[in-house]
Amino acid sequence: MAKEKKLVEAITSMNEDFAQWYTDVVKKAELIDYSSVKGCMIIKPDGYAIWENIQAELDRRFKETGVENVYMPMFIPESLLNKEKDHVEGFAPEVAWVTHGGSNPLQERLCVRPTSETLFCDFYRNLIQSYRDLPKLYNQWCSVVRWEKETRPFLRSREFLWQEGHTAHATAEEAEERTVQMLHVYADFCEEVLAIPVVRGKKTEKEKFAGAEATYTIEALMHDGKALQSGTSHNFGDGFAKAFGIQYTDRDNQLKYVHQTSWGMTTRLIGAVIMVHGDDSGLVLPPEIAPTQVMVIPVQQHKEGVLEKAAEIRERLFAFGVRTKLDDTEKSPGWKFSEQEMRGIPIRIEIGPKDMEAGQCVLVRRDTREKTIVALEELESRAKELLKNIQNDLFARAKAHRDAHIYDAHSYEEFTECVTEKQGFIRGMWCGDQACEDKIKEEFAATARCMPFDDKEEIASVCVCCGRPAHKLVYWGKAY
Repeated sequence: MAKEKKLVEAITSMNEDFAQWYTDVVKKAELIDYSSVKGCMIIKPDGYAIWENIQAELDRRFKETGVENVYMPMFIPESLLNKEKDHVEGFAPEVAWVTHGGSNPLQERLCVRPTSETLFCDFYRNLIQSYRDLPKLYNQWCSVVRWEKETRPFLRSREFLWQEGHTAHATAEEAEERTVQMLHVYADFCEEVLAIPVVRGKKTEKEKFAGAEATYTIEALMHDGKALQSGTSHNFGDGFAKAFGIQYTDRDNQLKYVHQTSWGMTTRLIGAVIMVHGDDSGLVLPPEIAPTQVMVIPVQQHKEGVLEKAAEIRERLFAFGVRTKLDDTEKSPGWKFSEQEMRGIPIRIEIGPKDMEAGQCVLVRRDTREKTIVALEELESRAKELLKNIQNDLFARAKAHRDAHIYDAHSYEEFTECVTEKQGFIRGMWCGDQACEDKIKEEFAATARCMPFDDKEEIASVCVCCGRPAHKLVYWGKAY
């Protein structure tokens, strides 16, 4: 028995050390491995399968809005990167440079893309000539490189996978509409597929994307009370178009600049899923993105007919559209149960000789460990129903946790108490002066996460930092 428990005992309790718990989970659940390139990770099959499910569902939702996929080069000439001043200054500290091709020095340094705005702008400059060419609604799935000083699996690595949408429009109104539309696509995806509730809002000037007119964000709250920026959408206005000369002839035969947007989500979403839903036994995966939704585990599989019945159950569920696997290894059932829990598989099915005699099997939920005895003839419908219940319950629990960790601060004293003694989002009014924003960040390592769309309540009439008149409600918090 002690040997069977070892798999779970290897995980540090999240209440003891949340950071170590996270590292233990991504390693023990075999989502990642460390590579010989410092700050870069190897995404193992289970980790990549989660990303594939995320990618497939996001891609479907993008295409429903008219977006098409393209692919841009991974190298950006230095002269091209330098065309937009604010943009290059924002990324300069994180850029990796290629200086040689083989043993020969390059005539011009090449940047390994940290993002692809400049490449899309160069592309659009030649592609767009007339109002008839607009809008352009493109997205690419790729990896980017940012030379981060401190890294953590999925949350922050020097190379990571993502998608980046880049659109071009005839008017400012169309660009703004697309920017907000894509943010809501992200928010709905997080809540409906990842079972993660989010706050939708606008970034402050200090926190917006380099070169953007406005940045919109969805912010999620992790189990430890820290925020995680989970997706962003940027309105570039015509700033990039002017820097790159992207003009079109409008219906009035006048030359005009296009208006652009950009929006992205990354593999950090996998980190969000881990930190929102996981527990001390390992992963808890929402069924919508779980690579394996059901694991069939035979009990006393050496007995006649048990393995065959377990294989039949697996085949029935798989044919019914449920991602199902059979663990027919020679490990003990206890070990298999622990492994299934560690990997976060939403349901395990136990089937043994006595179950076969009774024409039943046992379904066990990963999230609550609740056991349900199900007649074999009802297996498909009951399994589907249980998966749906788990998905809904995970969201409800995450939302209840998030809502219980939102605090209101009406003064600097109340803000100080919240940020030092509690974990979560802090709602507080802001005067709009960056000096107040800077002071809060310097003193408490807390940042303005967003000015929310839906929450219009003015909880006070003065700024939570300086006490001057204020009309902007901000969600503040410490963040990853």
